[in-house]
Amino acid sequence: MRRLSASELHTYLQNQTESPLLLDVREPWEFDYCHINGSQLVPMRQVPAILDQLHREQEIVVICHHGIRSRQIGIYLETQGFSNVINLEGGVEDWALQVDPNMKRY
Repeated sequence: MRRLSASELHTYLQNQTESPLLLDVREPWEFDYCHINGSQLVPMRQVPAILDQLHREQEIVVICHHGIRSRQIGIYLETQGFSNVINLEGGVEDWALQVDPNMKRY
């Protein structure tokens, strides 16, 4: 699993012609409060149920509040055969601090 800081991910996304899946694994209330534009909410506990809807070769950036839950899901995805997983280190908290100062923080 690759790891990118918020500023590294921001630069990376700006230079991509095909956007990766931005998989936000927080709870719905957290996502409703703030999220990275273009991200898709799938709470952590629901990820196993949607595996068959994901492409194992697709680039997936896993996102949470601080990067801990997302790292756990990234490891899980790799054990399930996903080969192109990125963890957003520091999560949306660092995204707000490094990339989008207008994003709400909690």
